[in-house]
Amino acid sequence: MPSVLVLNAGSSSLKYQLVQVGTRDVLAVGLVEAIGLPSAKITHTGGGDKVAKTIDCPDHKAAIAAAIEMFDRVGPRLADAELVAVGHRVVHGGEKFSDAVLVTDELLDALDELTPLAPLHNPANLVGLRAALELFPDLPQVGVFDTAFHQTMPDYAYTYAVPHTWREQHGVRRYGFHGTSHLYVSQEAARMLGKDPSEVSVIVLHLGNGASVTAVQGGVSIDTSMGLTPLEGLVMGTRSGDIDPAIPMHMVRAAGLTMEEVDHALYKESGLKGLTGHSDSRDVEDLRASGDDRARLAQEVSTYRLKKYIGAYAAAMGSLDAIAFTGGIGENSVVVRRMATEGLGILGIEVDPELNAGRSKQAHDIATAESRVRVFVIPTDEEGEIARQTYAVAKDADLV
Repeated sequence: MPSVLVLNAGSSSLKYQLVQVGTRDVLAVGLVEAIGLPSAKITHTGGGDKVAKTIDCPDHKAAIAAAIEMFDRVGPRLADAELVAVGHRVVHGGEKFSDAVLVTDELLDALDELTPLAPLHNPANLVGLRAALELFPDLPQVGVFDTAFHQTMPDYAYTYAVPHTWREQHGVRRYGFHGTSHLYVSQEAARMLGKDPSEVSVIVLHLGNGASVTAVQGGVSIDTSMGLTPLEGLVMGTRSGDIDPAIPMHMVRAAGLTMEEVDHALYKESGLKGLTGHSDSRDVEDLRASGDDRARLAQEVSTYRLKKYIGAYAAAMGSLDAIAFTGGIGENSVVVRRMATEGLGILGIEVDPELNAGRSKQAHDIATAESRVRVFVIPTDEEGEIARQTYAVAKDADLV
């Protein structure tokens, strides 16, 4: 059975998975960290073994080469796994890309032009794309965009009330992110409801260090919490989420900060970290359980924000069949799920405390039997979704 190699290039890291087409079985998974630094290392799990070692890794090309070596040494060998294509996670596709596309010179040029919209992410994605093209010249390669799923939003949902020139000349609008996760989880929620995605209204809560909420109606995204950038919306590990847009200017005037310092603070020093000094939700939960008041406030602030988005998106859709928690926090935090859904009986949402407290790696329903809205916990599978879209694009182009 053929397989697809999924690559996710960060500024100093490379995540990869080898995914079997059809079954979505993960044949191998790996991570290269600290690219360009003396402390660079690779961790590879495959062929029944897990191996970690330091490596000489000056750039992303060396990182991909190290991954290929691990496949040869630890397994499974890429030739034996019938590798047929390479799929790339690309964070920002702007308005140009509403579907996964083959990687071409034109695509690379377009992503270069989109760099101002995602200066922290797209340059790293481009480096990974170019490196993979050199190392896999005979395989079709496909870009899958975090923003693509949200291109179905109506204009009144994605438009900001800012000057016309900002919108027309600089692309200022809501784009949304985590699209592959929201697509996969919403389709799984429909399956669990026993209906076609076109027949249901679902709110997907992707909760991890980065977090977003999407209203999915009739199988398409109609609104989402992240905006022009992944900063807007929910309280995250180190990102502020929604704030008064005048706060940055106020801090420039009142504290003498530069815009670069404000940008760093909102992306890297805010969210849970800004409220507690800790960016990991698990640490915050432990602190709250020990009586730490800052941790209590942080969890109340973040889950209150979640609750507001659930209510807003239920109103926007006019109907609600299910909400679905996913991501590291959404799948594992009993406390966050409980606090985010408390008092939502007015929307027909009632969570069973015992079911919520249960642990499972499989998708499951934690709502009471009487709840009008089902409440699902669904492990996301972004890499599997990227592999599926990659194979579909390559097959449509008669390349596999």
